[in-house]
Amino acid sequence: METWITFTLLAVVMQSVRTAGQKQITQKISVQAATLVRFLFGIKFAAVYFFLLIWVYQPIHFELNNQFIFSGALASISQVLATVFLIKALTLKNFAIGTALAKTEALLTAILGAMFFSAYLNFIGYLSVFVGVCGLLVASNWKVTLKDLSDNQSIRYGLGAGLGFALASLWIRDASLSLEIPRIVSAAAVLLYMVVLQSLICLVWVSVKEPEQFTLIKNNLSACLFIGFTGVAGSIGWFTAMSLQNAALVRTLGQVEFIVSLLITYLYFGEKISGREYVGISLIAVSVLLLIGAT
Repeated sequence: METWITFTLLAVVMQSVRTAGQKQITQKISVQAATLVRFLFGIKFAAVYFFLLIWVYQPIHFELNNQFIFSGALASISQVLATVFLIKALTLKNFAIGTALAKTEALLTAILGAMFFSAYLNFIGYLSVFVGVCGLLVASNWKVTLKDLSDNQSIRYGLGAGLGFALASLWIRDASLSLEIPRIVSAAAVLLYMVVLQSLICLVWVSVKEPEQFTLIKNNLSACLFIGFTGVAGSIGWFTAMSLQNAALVRTLGQVEFIVSLLITYLYFGEKISGREYVGISLIAVSVLLLIGAT
């Protein structure tokens, strides 16, 4: 199995666990505070991981450049904004089109990558991305009415989330490739830089808007540490995979998270999988097979 595939699967598992932890903690703290927790409590784990790699790969020397700083900062802001847009899309009454547009992240990554980042795919690569996105939309039981299409808010927030996550993926890869060191180390450097910067952004927001949340965070330290650890573990997977492979392909493979979620629902909770979901799973599976062929 190729290294980037291993790290992507690690990211899928850790992201699922972290999402479950965040969902649970939002019953005790606000969504903004939970976002802060993800980054702030992950700094120590990101730092330990980075300096451990520096020790393993020694001697290693590198200098931060403008491309690293600029692309990492843009990726940080894009990821935070995309999360806000996604949450906003979920709060709308007719959020179907918003959430569906957010799920086109892999397709947007492929298009934007080719247009602005010289990250081209072959025909099979683009086909795998397209089929995977179609699989997600089918399995999600996406129904769009004329009213949905005329709802500018749904379109704006959904597209904002998809674009934000897509751009973040491309800028993460761009920042990592700017350092002439082993990719696993450069990915760790980008992760540490972004986690610190995103913590500062979220700290300012919570301090100004919801200062009372700090007391609630203090009362839930163990849960916060769990989210911080799993969040960083997932990011290690995503960042390393995107440093080793085209970001669009990484995001396409990452769609297997949906299959894992459905299997957990079926095996653990005993809920039935619908025919539409089976079709979606099949399309995602086909996209993964095409993706492996493309690489």
